[in-house]
Amino acid sequence: MYDRGLGVLEQYGLEAKSVARGRGALICETQQGLKIIQEYWGSPRKMELQQKLQSQCREMGQIQVDLVQSNLEGQVITSDKEGIPYVVRDWFWGRECDARSADDIKRSVRAMADLHTVMQMEPEEALAPFDLVEECQKHNRELRKIRKFLQTKKRKNEFEMRMAKSISMFIEQGEQTVNQLEHSGYGQLLKKSQSSICHGECNQHNVVFTEKGIAFTNFEHWNYGVQMADLYQFMRKMLEKHQWELELGNEMLRAYESRRTLCPEEIEVLKLWLSYPWKYWKLANYYVNSNKVWISQKNTDKLMQTIALMIPWKRFLKEFGVR
Repeated sequence: MYDRGLGVLEQYGLEAKSVARGRGALICETQQGLKIIQEYWGSPRKMELQQKLQSQCREMGQIQVDLVQSNLEGQVITSDKEGIPYVVRDWFWGRECDARSADDIKRSVRAMADLHTVMQMEPEEALAPFDLVEECQKHNRELRKIRKFLQTKKRKNEFEMRMAKSISMFIEQGEQTVNQLEHSGYGQLLKKSQSSICHGECNQHNVVFTEKGIAFTNFEHWNYGVQMADLYQFMRKMLEKHQWELELGNEMLRAYESRRTLCPEEIEVLKLWLSYPWKYWKLANYYVNSNKVWISQKNTDKLMQTIALMIPWKRFLKEFGVR
């Protein structure tokens, strides 16, 4: 199983000199540099557009991205002898962004702003832009359904008891966010962002520090939409690890704006994105889709941490971005 997918390199005219495991992938050193091989079960058209987008990023700026490779027949998806589809991309020697380092965090955010500047592409009719309002409304319905289930359940484990006691205040926060979004400039901003592209999964694992600068990897979740989605996602990941430290949040915002100035509507929407209880919803969603007889202590601990962070989180939201 170790070399599963390795055979597709032949269809690229490549040969692996060494092979190592990555996250669900194989990282290979070849005569054309480092490559990564990964299964891909998504849309061929979207992968073709991803290649076009990444090529554009390289041509228009000094941004390093893990460019999708075409095989010898000019195709971006290659099947092995068993019919399993794979994608081969350029890869990088380097290290991931250190979430404990304020310097790494600010450098990553500045690079993200540079990436956003060149991440523009004509809209594709089949790829609808991400709608934040619809997503939050959907999650609120899911949370209310989970609350109703917990209210009717008589015997509860520790996870369920803690969620039953806390879920209403997170639902209230989620509903408040939707109400504010509906009365914000988000709708107009979304209309103006029809050609704007988001990376879709901006976290510390997909920001790589190399000798040639910062590289962005794993674009599989890219989408059209308001680019504040990427900044929000990266900021939330960092701020959760730093107890929602206000100064760090403001430093990230300043770092981004040092490369790409934000309009008032973008700052407003960024703040609203940060105000939705995403982490709590994720835990609740995991619970409802799991075997409810047994919940791991790890997830119970995550729930307790999320509840404990509500006070610093609310304090952060009150003061963040004030000018």
